Amino acid sequence: MSLSEDPDLQPILFGLFLSMYLVTVLGNLLIILAVSSDSHLHTPMYFFLSNLSFVDIGFISTTVPKMLMNIQTHNRVISYIGCLTQMSLFGIFVCMDDMLLTVMAYDRFVAICHPLHYTVIMNPRLCGFLTLVSFLLSLLDSQLHNLMILQIISFKDVEISSFFCDPSQLLNLSCSDNFSDNIVKYFLAAIYGLFPISGIFFSYYKIIASILRIPSSGGKYKVFSTCGSHLAVVCLFYGTVVGVYLSSAVSHSPRKGAVASVMYTVVTPMLNPFIYSLRNRDIKNALRRLQSRIFHSYQVCCSVAISWKIQQS
Repeated sequence: MSLSEDPDLQPILFGLFLSMYLVTVLGNLLIILAVSSDSHLHTPMYFFLSNLSFVDIGFISTTVPKMLMNIQTHNRVISYIGCLTQMSLFGIFVCMDDMLLTVMAYDRFVAICHPLHYTVIMNPRLCGFLTLVSFLLSLLDSQLHNLMILQIISFKDVEISSFFCDPSQLLNLSCSDNFSDNIVKYFLAAIYGLFPISGIFFSYYKIIASILRIPSSGGKYKVFSTCGSHLAVVCLFYGTVVGVYLSSAVSHSPRKGAVASVMYTVVTPMLNPFIYSLRNRDIKNALRRLQSRIFHSYQVCCSVAISWKIQQS
């Protein structure tokens, strides 16, 4: 489903979503480059942040390029295999976002509540293990959704009430109320919804309890500022997801639901780099150092090119 049937709006939508896509990819790539190139940021917190940035690039790349092609070609058809592929990748990346935000909450909990044991607990082996487990759980969720979708027989010449192959919309195409499918849905909702949110709430409950024990207000602000960016991203991600599904439940307009889904599929990955770069002094300093290194490399290349031309002449 397109976001608008108005032909005059199509060029505007194309330019808008192309700009948002490029800003998202560039912003997240800058965070990955800043973290990987700066030794000061080789810590568990920024390791998870760089993974989150990579996931956000994949997250938005599963939906927006196809939508841009649909707008450009005036053709909204997607093949059966293409739809399953898009749904699988979307499921993996959205669950990875969910899992990594939970892992980052645990990282902040250890850093604030157990600062003396932080480097011992959050060692590189555990960080890699948590990232691998997050990926495997995301892959499992994606494949379980695939198995449920593959049971739908009448999956031809249908309209999906979203601008991409949203798993929740695809499951609504099933005409039968299968008890086993409902059990799997509730199981997935508990594993990938309830448990991560509970983990984040528990982590921040312990963090706030530790902060309240700090006597000075300046100390409280300094400690809380280390997890302010993560808390903002958590509120943005879960707030938009809950808002989308509440709006789809209240409103019976499929197009309004499709427009609402833009919030967490496009807007959230785009805003994450801004939240972390604007609220995080370490990231801002790393970006400045990266900019100076790039500028210095550019100057060196220009001087080499000029001297080569002089030698040739």
